[in-house]
Amino acid sequence: MDKKILVTGATRGIGKKIFEEMLSCGEVYGLARNREKLEELKVLGAKEVLKCDLLNDVESAKDFIQTNGINVLINNAGIYNYSALVDENESTVRDIIRTNVEAPIILSKYVLKNMKEQKWGRIVNIGSISGVMGEANASVYSASKSALIGFSKALALENAQDNITVNTINAGWVDTELGNDSIEDSEFSKEEIMEIIPQKRFVTPEEIARLIKYLLSDDARGITGQSINLCAGLSVGY
Repeated sequence: MDKKILVTGATRGIGKKIFEEMLSCGEVYGLARNREKLEELKVLGAKEVLKCDLLNDVESAKDFIQTNGINVLINNAGIYNYSALVDENESTVRDIIRTNVEAPIILSKYVLKNMKEQKWGRIVNIGSISGVMGEANASVYSASKSALIGFSKALALENAQDNITVNTINAGWVDTELGNDSIEDSEFSKEEIMEIIPQKRFVTPEEIARLIKYLLSDDARGITGQSINLCAGLSVGY
């Protein structure tokens, strides 16, 4: 099966590493908000790119997805905010839910038409260990990532007979600019966070990208509806 892979949030951090790894798997399409950085993806080998604000205009991706015959969707784009719920701005609550939950659901709906016609498809949602364990002062973010797990399980059941798999990768602390920025927003130092991670290290974006590559392969066709923790042991305890 010729893979036509759409990566959201493809211009930086985890998303860019996923994009780069996917170039060896098939045609790769990038979606993000920054037009200049999207043009850089075209230089790297993107088949096509789409400037799209998933918070306010996810519907604009529909024609792009269906016209290009996208049959692999990597829902990577997301919003993180560190704040006690009592202090959280209500507009931020809505932004997190719309970006982290509604957008992946709507994009999945758009790609399913192509997938069901081809009797083949892969959806990988980038979740978070916070959606598995909970994270104090990030309750809205935790809720949004927990929702992705339930969504993935149900959608996997709906489409299992059409050779379509749906899985969630729950990343722990990841060594990216965004990950390090989130530490600065928290009340903990990087050293304190490292101390509670069993492997005493952050996960790399490359590890996530290579796990996705495996999930796209025929060897992983029996893996669907799964919630996979890639967290250097953080979900086990400390």
